[in-house]
Amino acid sequence: MLFYILLARPVHAHTSEGGFVLLLPTDMYIASGVLAVALTVAMLIALPAAVTSNLFQPFPLSKPLFGGAVRMRFELSTSLLSAGVLLWLLYVGLNGPRDPLANPLPLSIWSIGWIGFVFLQGMLGDLWRVFNPWRGLVWIAHNALGLHPFARFPRWLGQSIGLVSFGVIVGFLLADVAPSDPARLARFVGLYWLVGLVGRIIFGSRWARRADGLTMLLSLYAKVGVFARRGGKICLGLNGWQIARRRPLPIGISVLCLLMLGSGIFDGLNETFWWLAKIGINPLEFPGRSAVIWQTLTGLVATNLALIALFCLALWIGVRLARVDIPFAKAFCIFAPTVLPIALGYHFAHYFTSFLVEAQYALVAASDPWATGQDFLGLGTFYVSTGFFNSQDSVRVLWLCQAGGIVVGHMVALLLSHAVARKHFGNRATLSQVPLAMFMIFCTFIGLWLLASPRGF
Repeated sequence: MLFYILLARPVHAHTSEGGFVLLLPTDMYIASGVLAVALTVAMLIALPAAVTSNLFQPFPLSKPLFGGAVRMRFELSTSLLSAGVLLWLLYVGLNGPRDPLANPLPLSIWSIGWIGFVFLQGMLGDLWRVFNPWRGLVWIAHNALGLHPFARFPRWLGQSIGLVSFGVIVGFLLADVAPSDPARLARFVGLYWLVGLVGRIIFGSRWARRADGLTMLLSLYAKVGVFARRGGKICLGLNGWQIARRRPLPIGISVLCLLMLGSGIFDGLNETFWWLAKIGINPLEFPGRSAVIWQTLTGLVATNLALIALFCLALWIGVRLARVDIPFAKAFCIFAPTVLPIALGYHFAHYFTSFLVEAQYALVAASDPWATGQDFLGLGTFYVSTGFFNSQDSVRVLWLCQAGGIVVGHMVALLLSHAVARKHFGNRATLSQVPLAMFMIFCTFIGLWLLASPRGF
């Protein structure tokens, strides 16, 4: 034994981001974040009603650079280009390298698309109408080939098909055994794209508004963005100004707002030691995703149902306190969209560190899509860096950025909810907001706790 001790040398150990997070004073950070949201509530009570309403007053910037016909041709061209790129990615997914970090399809769909594009859609506005991979082909089918919509989408279905398709997307991401496997993902995306194309050809634009969960999600996030066209001009306003100034959404779309938030919460929850202990899994001996498929799906459904129940309870108490003569269903449709800034904040916080790494892999994969040693983008000796996870100072900055995203999202949601209440309830708005404010403060605590919790995989 003494012999081996004398031979011992320093060991270069690698520590992960999660290990450093556990060393941070996260209790203090969580308390500070919750306090910031609580102080926002106090500020709203003290401020005059006109102040909160004016916060969501948009500023007209200029008219669009192109007229309607030119803009339409541009959007159809970019849509066709997006469809071509998607078909090429599907081909590479089926025939390219098997490594998800080397194949462009998983990196494009999950890293660039699901993480990056969705966040930009929520921050800036409706970018999806430019990059929608269906619109151009549907226009050709309807106008060049004469395949006009020949069936009416059943009104009685509402948005139920869209809610199911959203659930399928989230379920595939969270519960499938290998959602990043290139061939498996190619088949899933290809089938979803094909069904969407056929549905749009048969039913027209109603399919996109009622049956396409992805488009419905992106359309909702577009309403959170700071830019939008209004009155023939491009306007700029605080995130959520479009929600504050529009009529209530349909009931199915309103439910989707809460599903987006609940799914984001469970996306972080299902990786924690707490959740793995609840389903009887040793986090240090994780058996693989195939062993927890049904537990994950059950947890996803239960989390969404619990969130909707809590929101409905807070809203019902608020309406009763304010003594407002309004049907509960209408109140639900009025206030459900106000949680969208929270959902966007969760989205940013949960995926921020993953994007920092995977975006680099996406760049390398774009330069060498077949993993044959090519270098189409001229990256040279570019290496993927994860050095920002190796020091406590850099991890602290990353964690504070994530926590800041959650806190800011909740603060914007509180301001938005109060502005909407002022619009519909007048002087009784403050009382109606107390339970909803408590709901949002609770969500702030949950989000920050999820960031600080140890993870099992």
